[in-house]
Amino acid sequence: MKINLNKNRKIVLLLTGTVIILTVGLFSCKKNTKTEEKWITSTVSKGNISNIVTCTGTLEPITKVEVGTQVSGRIETIYVDYNSVVKKGDLLAEIDQTVLSANLSSAESSLASAKSQLELQKKNYERYKTLYEKQLVSTSDFESAQYNYEKAKNDYNESLNNYRIAHTNLSYAKIYSPIDGVVLSREVEVGQTVAASFSTPTLFIIANDLTKMRVIADVDEADIGNVIKGQRASFTVDTYPDEEFQGEVTEVRQSATTTNNVVTYEVVINAPNPDLKLKPGLTATVSIFTIEKNNVLTIPTEALSFTPDKTSKSNVQNDNKQHKVWVLEGNKLIPKEIEIGSQSGTLTEVISGLSEGEKVVVGSGSAIDSQSTDTTVTSENSSPFMPKPPTRGNNKGGK
Repeated sequence: MKINLNKNRKIVLLLTGTVIILTVGLFSCKKNTKTEEKWITSTVSKGNISNIVTCTGTLEPITKVEVGTQVSGRIETIYVDYNSVVKKGDLLAEIDQTVLSANLSSAESSLASAKSQLELQKKNYERYKTLYEKQLVSTSDFESAQYNYEKAKNDYNESLNNYRIAHTNLSYAKIYSPIDGVVLSREVEVGQTVAASFSTPTLFIIANDLTKMRVIADVDEADIGNVIKGQRASFTVDTYPDEEFQGEVTEVRQSATTTNNVVTYEVVINAPNPDLKLKPGLTATVSIFTIEKNNVLTIPTEALSFTPDKTSKSNVQNDNKQHKVWVLEGNKLIPKEIEIGSQSGTLTEVISGLSEGEKVVVGSGSAIDSQSTDTTVTSENSSPFMPKPPTRGNNKGGK
């Protein structure tokens, strides 16, 4: 019985020692386990910053003239067609001159009659004037002769004006090109009757120089404030989807256009066309570079909103004055005040406060005894009983 008690006592002691050893070992393992804070960094480097306004527009020649007619009549002859190259003064078409020639002949006859009547009344007036001065005729007879002479002069002047109008109208029957260029459009056919009224009918559209084109782009009211004359622009057309054409903003028009409650403004972009690839009327997809800076010091924009404590992002100012970023130097985070310039969607220009090659923190994460390629900083709170921070974070990190 005594032997059994000694044996049981040994077993109890052995089990107790084992529990103590396991407890000490477990506690030792937990004590040696530490939480590391991983900082996601980005290297300060030089890069390009650009902001782009996109819109659509239509290609057209810089100089385009609509040629019409100032007289009515039937188109008798057409001398040009689509794509015809013309010089200033070239004959484009003729209107039937039958009626116009008759009008001119009638005006000539009226003018001749008025001229004869004027000469007669002039002689009659001069005779009555001489007799009146000698008091050989009455005052009423003299005034009647004077009236007839003045009326004859007015009739002659009116006939002369009608003759000039008829002569000019006859000259309008021949339609000439007002500029050097290419015929883009022919709106009439031989035998068609055109009527000149308050609005002159268009017969031809002539472009002056197709090597100099322009894009009339419609820019949304939300973007128009960023567009100014002189900015670089590029555009593509469906005809050449793999080719990008270059241009420059030459005009920002002040008049707004409203279509289906959408307000847009016209922006004119020059489009050199030396190869004549671009055709009038093509639709262009345009990118206007409102901000374009090359080889400037940049950091990710998200670095401006990062803070290693629980401070809300709303406490980080964003007003182009001084901004704070966190720089990783060794195992320490150093706050630095910087001055920023232009911003694109993902990059921010740094004017002062940082040097190329420095590492700014953009986010944080944590791991247990992690072997990470990122630079890590050991957290002071390494107790195994403390809650662990999330394994991944965007702009904030717990410490």
